[in-house]
Amino acid sequence: MKKRLSLLALLALAAASAGCGKAEGSANTLTILNYGKYFDPDALKMFEEETGIHVEYEEYESPEEMYTKYKAGSIDYDLLCTSDYMVQKLINEGEALPLNYGNIPEYQNIDSAIIDASASFDPKHAYSIPYFYGTVGILYNTEEVSASEAESWDVLWNSKYEGKIIMENSVRDCFLVPLKKLGHSLNTTDEGELHEALQMLIDQKPLIYAYFVDETGDEMAAGNASLAVLYSGEAAYAQSLSDNLAFSVPKEGSNLWIDSWFLPKTCKNQENAEKFLDFLCREDIAKMNFDYVYYATPNTAVYHSLDEDEKNDATIFPDQKTLERCEVYVSQRHHVRNQHFL
Repeated sequence: MKKRLSLLALLALAAASAGCGKAEGSANTLTILNYGKYFDPDALKMFEEETGIHVEYEEYESPEEMYTKYKAGSIDYDLLCTSDYMVQKLINEGEALPLNYGNIPEYQNIDSAIIDASASFDPKHAYSIPYFYGTVGILYNTEEVSASEAESWDVLWNSKYEGKIIMENSVRDCFLVPLKKLGHSLNTTDEGELHEALQMLIDQKPLIYAYFVDETGDEMAAGNASLAVLYSGEAAYAQSLSDNLAFSVPKEGSNLWIDSWFLPKTCKNQENAEKFLDFLCREDIAKMNFDYVYYATPNTAVYHSLDEDEKNDATIFPDQKTLERCEVYVSQRHHVRNQHFL
């Protein structure tokens, strides 16, 4: 998803809320932790009205913030939604519970291709349900940048665009750009490759207008930059504000991200959690959330209900050729030692 670990705050992960006691499990409650602005509030109300289950709903910004909050142990969360590599990390740490898919019949609506792609972080499909997915690419002003230039990550080192380039304020999403430009995997743990990418980002810095997380779409629509690295959903949002913007997933490849739901081992109400998962896989609820978030939904029932313009919007729904040159992030234990280059 669009919210990753800020480069400017790499060593300043959010501390878990202090003074909170252990949440007491209740058969009539459900405690959820999700990205901010990532679920239609009206859908939450519908769930409570239909089931009589009270939802305690919390939000966070980055997977690393979520991890810190969860591992602090202050709250017994029943259900979490987060990014692929963080799902994998928690599965590997024994922090996830296997799902009983028999209690989630609406799971049949989830695209088998996206389920297959999830195997990179949930190999046996035992723990997670895809929620939204998308790519990382280049949003560019068509009056200033040609389509052929935007076909390659090379354009982000073109001095012609000095002071007109926005990069993601995110460690992994920044590093993927030079790594893919160099022909490496975005999941590489090779020290030499990582330091080569780091040096490229240092060399690129004088050309950068800003490193942003959430402001990119508005900045591009306002004409304050010519090029930006950002998530496909944010690109679609920016394009809705301006007719002069186009989106490209460069030929060298990029990231396919998949945000998913899973049950942490702190779950006290698995039955309620699986009712919620079945609810969110329902066509009407998935459509509400698609309209609210406007990222690519893996819900095939929703996709088939869309008009042709939406189905054919390659910014939101990447085609098969694009997906084939993208990689899903996996959990990494190996890092460049000096990432404070901004």
